[in-house]
Amino acid sequence: MYGNRSLLRHCERCVILMSLMNIVGIGTDIIECGRIARMLDHHAERFTNHVFTNEEIRYCSGRKVAEQHFAGRWAAKEAVLKAFGTGWIAGIAWRDVEVVIMPGGKPTIRLHRGALQKALDLGIAEVLISISHCKSHATATAIAVK
Repeated sequence: MYGNRSLLRHCERCVILMSLMNIVGIGTDIIECGRIARMLDHHAERFTNHVFTNEEIRYCSGRKVAEQHFAGRWAAKEAVLKAFGTGWIAGIAWRDVEVVIMPGGKPTIRLHRGALQKALDLGIAEVLISISHCKSHATATAIAVK
């Protein structure tokens, strides 16, 4: 796809773009959908109410393969906190990181309470998210930017 020179120019543009965006951190996560399916089977309401917001529960429950969508949101929440560089620290709960689907289908991150405060402390203005899933796994990558 790229010759050596065009690849170098492409990489230089990426470095310039990244520096302009002021990337604070990048996080990624992957989870087996079967693990989430088992949690849904054994602890359905307790599990979903602890980890997901009401809107996330409504959205995922209405999908054909709900466990894949729940797994994608689980991975997204993990990826966001990895992008923060904090992991699950005191004061941040699962429901403080919410995946919201925009009208065109693009996932976005909405932060609440402890996660919002940590983002403000770190100077994070936005968290970009990409989520993907198949029958066996779900993955997400988050980029926290100033």
